[in-house]
Amino acid sequence: MKKYLFVFLAVLMLASLSFASCGSSSTTAGAPMQIRVATDATYPPFEYVNDNKEIVGFDIDLFNAIAAKENIKIEYINVAFDPLLAGMAQSTYDAAISTITIRDDRKQTMNFSDPYFAAGQVVAVQKSNTTIKSKDDLKGKVGAQLGTTGAMAVEAIKGAELVTYDDIGLAFQDLMNGQIVAVVVDNPVALSYVGQNPDKLKTVGKVFTDEQYGIAVAKANTDLLAKINAGLKAVKAEGLITQLADKWKLTNK
Repeated sequence: MKKYLFVFLAVLMLASLSFASCGSSSTTAGAPMQIRVATDATYPPFEYVNDNKEIVGFDIDLFNAIAAKENIKIEYINVAFDPLLAGMAQSTYDAAISTITIRDDRKQTMNFSDPYFAAGQVVAVQKSNTTIKSKDDLKGKVGAQLGTTGAMAVEAIKGAELVTYDDIGLAFQDLMNGQIVAVVVDNPVALSYVGQNPDKLKTVGKVFTDEQYGIAVAKANTDLLAKINAGLKAVKAEGLITQLADKWKLTNK
C-alpha cells in the first residue's frame, strides 16, 4: 500500500509542476517585446532632444503609437545618423526610426517597414541670397548631414562642394554665418528651420527628389518587422499620420 501511495503522490507532484510550468509560459508570452531603437535626435521636428532632455518628435510619437498597438517596449538610443545606419547593418539595434529613406542599397543590410511619410530634398539659403534659385545654381560649399540622401544629392551636383555635418543644426548655423552657401536637406526639416529663422533663411526651387521614409528593422528579425507593419497599418487607419503632421507642423510631400 505504501508503494502505491508513493507512486500516487509522485504523479500528483509531477502534474502540479506541469501545471505551474504552463502558467509561467503564459505569463511570459504576455510580456511586452523589448527592443532597442536607434534614432538621430538632431532632426527636428521628427526627432530631437527637448528642454527636459527627452527625445521627442513626429517619429517618436509614431513609433510609440505602433508599440502601444503591438505590446512592444522601446528603449531609444540617440546616435548620429551615419553610425546609426552602420549599426543597423550589423544588427546592433533591433530597429531605427530617423527619417530614413527607403533605398535599395540600404535594403541589402536591413529591412524596412511599409512607408509612412513622403519627402524630398530642397535647397535652403540665406534670406538675402538672390543668385541661388534652385539646385542647378549651386556652386561652392553646400552643407548636408553625413550619410543622408541630402549628402548624396549634393555629390551629384556639378560645381557643388559637399560639406558634411553630424548634426544638421550645425549646417544651418554655418549657413546663417556665411560659412557655406546652402544646405540641402529634407523639405519638412528645411521648413522647420526656416520657420524658426524667417528673417535669415529661405528655401529656393522645388523639392527635387521623391523619397519615402520607413522604419528600419534588423535583417533577421522578421517577427518584429511583421509587428511594426501591423501596428503601422492600424495607426494609419486611425488617421494618426495626419494628426501628427498637424501637431508637428509638417508638410507631407
